[in-house]
Amino acid sequence: MEKEYTFILPCLNEEKTLEYCIKEIQKTIEEKNLDAEILVSDNGSTDSSVKIAEKNGVRVVICKEKGYGAALINGTNNAKGKYCIMGDSDGSYDFYNIDDFIKKLKEGYELVVGNRFKGGIEKGAMSISHKLGVRFLSNIANLIFHTPVKDFHCGLRAYETERLKNFKLSHKGMEYASEMIIIAKLNNLKIVEVPTKLKKDLRDRKSHLKTIRDGWKHLKLIFKLAINKKQYIIIKNLIQIF
Repeated sequence: MEKEYTFILPCLNEEKTLEYCIKEIQKTIEEKNLDAEILVSDNGSTDSSVKIAEKNGVRVVICKEKGYGAALINGTNNAKGKYCIMGDSDGSYDFYNIDDFIKKLKEGYELVVGNRFKGGIEKGAMSISHKLGVRFLSNIANLIFHTPVKDFHCGLRAYETERLKNFKLSHKGMEYASEMIIIAKLNNLKIVEVPTKLKKDLRDRKSHLKTIRDGWKHLKLIFKLAINKKQYIIIKNLIQIF
């Protein structure tokens, strides 16, 4: 690895907000003296997002497959950092106050997930339906998988690059957020949650997130992985018997 950290920004037509995020991360890298790069994983933007990233001296990798998960998988596979720090390109996450994420990585945790409910959610930053959906899906997942994560869909996370790459995560949509945590738990990664603030995003358009559509995808994935978990336990027990 050539760097200690890679900041991954998944991007799809974020010309209004991308430069703000890049500048904030650049300030973080400079003032906190981090050995880090910024990587924009572009998901087929038709606006000036790529030009903005390149103008600001940021490395861009094009992701040909559509989807939030696809962009993050692409970013992780192209990262030069020992650790990755991922966050949305819409200005909703605080890239400057990431000390707790870095501290936990240094303590040996392999996946650090933000908790927006503990860190604070600005007025207008998350709809009531989205809040209820996140809590519901997080509770369902934890009834089955018993993770320490109470906010399964927070987009600000840090992780050990090679460990995540080795899992070959495959879900291309928003449900990638759930897949990452569940697969990490099933593979006994050290996982921890830290408070993080959610700000009202700076976009002048609707979010790519669709609460009902994407919530249903998360739920289907949780149950699919739950079945796989049960099969894994049965096979493991049979091996021990014989």
